Amino acid sequence: MSQDPYDDELPQPAWKGLPMPEDARSIGLDRNTVEGAWLELASNLDRRKRSHLVVAVLLLAVFLLPVLSQLSYLIDLL
Repeated sequence: MSQDPYDDELPQPAWKGLPMPEDARSIGLDRNTVEGAWLELASNLDRRKRSHLVVAVLLLAVFLLPVLSQLSYLIDLL
């Protein structure tokens, strides 16, 4: 790596993880986009590890709670 202070080259991670699925790459997702980072995180979880299972449940809750709250709000309007 060069010592140039204006060098924008980012250091490569030591662990690359699983490759991004082809369909995700075809729509422009990679580990440097927000959606791609979420996708990579979720795809690297191992269901045999309890801590990964907890993370998966928390991710599911984070994404579903706003949808369910909006849905209950819309049902109340009817």
